[in-house]
Amino acid sequence: MTERKGTPDFFLLFMTILLVGFGIVMVFSASGPEAAYEFGDALQYTKKQIIAGGLGIVLMFILMNIPFGFWRKGYIPFFFGVVALLVIVLFIPTTGNRPNSWIDLGFFSIQPAEFAKLAIILYLASLITKKGENFESFKKGLLPVALIVGLVAGLIAKQPDYGSTFVFLCVSAIVIITGGARLRHLALGIAALAVAAFFVLGGSLLGYQLNRFQCFFDPWQDPQNACWQHVQAQMAFGHGGVTGAGFGQSVQKLFYLPEAQNDFIFAIIGEELGFIGTSLFLMLYLLFLWRGIIVSLRCPDLFGTLIGIGVIGMFGIQAFINIGGVTGAIPMTGITLPFISYGGSSLLVSLMSMGILLNVSRTSSPAFASKVSEPKRGRGLKQSKIPEHVPKIRS
Repeated sequence: MTERKGTPDFFLLFMTILLVGFGIVMVFSASGPEAAYEFGDALQYTKKQIIAGGLGIVLMFILMNIPFGFWRKGYIPFFFGVVALLVIVLFIPTTGNRPNSWIDLGFFSIQPAEFAKLAIILYLASLITKKGENFESFKKGLLPVALIVGLVAGLIAKQPDYGSTFVFLCVSAIVIITGGARLRHLALGIAALAVAAFFVLGGSLLGYQLNRFQCFFDPWQDPQNACWQHVQAQMAFGHGGVTGAGFGQSVQKLFYLPEAQNDFIFAIIGEELGFIGTSLFLMLYLLFLWRGIIVSLRCPDLFGTLIGIGVIGMFGIQAFINIGGVTGAIPMTGITLPFISYGGSSLLVSLMSMGILLNVSRTSSPAFASKVSEPKRGRGLKQSKIPEHVPKIRS
């Protein structure tokens, strides 16, 4: 199968820039009151988000022009650098109730757990491609990989950051399954991980994490304390109604809803833009994810396909957890909405990941491209043919 280097997928690039722009606009709207109160500057959070977005876009264009094959070995310093940061962050003193999740550089704070998600994608894609058919073996394939994944996940959980740990494990599982691991081997690994997590983390789940589960089932049991965020988020959607209260007209961001510009920015979108606005946003996000899957499957190299599926899986999982938690569909966790929520590390990692994915899109397979659906032909993923280089799922 021949490969040719072409232009990046401009549709995916355009949607990425559109999501980043929309996120900055919503951070501006959601963060104004808190920023004015905390810093005396209503644009404080917006300025930081613009800086992170600008730096991230520069890195995205740089990575977009570095052949993704570079990461077959280039992942090594990046991966071990991230692991080192995950160890260092555990020894940094905390202030108040803030977990050991950030490394403060003065002008910028780094959250190593965010970079760990991209690092594990590159690591797994390289290792699975190198092992080839041996990856189907439990001892030679999945077991050593699972030990590394479990070690890094344990460092993240130790902070403690259980939300990022869950996303990290889900992203790892997506790449591992796509890489051809047998489902019974994966099920055995998940069972062992669940038992270990129960004994290691069970005691710590008796605090605020348990409260989140209780508030999920009945947010009105303690609306003034433990379930305050759950109730205020629902009130935001209720105030927005069908058409929304109007851009900048949110009431909940006036110190009713904590972290309005961060974990709960989707509630502000619902309040200001209403059901119609949130529906359009969700359609845009789903289209972005769908296009990313198509681009990944078109790559004739398994390494590129695994990277692409891992990156899109990372975005999809985080979006599902964030939106599901804010709307009350699932228990709430502190996960950002990629490209939209305030957070420099999250935005940087998202744009760096997109740079690598866009480079993957530059390598196309003429034979497979003709079989993969284009939107104008009215054919979806269910009619597209999975390329031969992608391992089939086996039990």
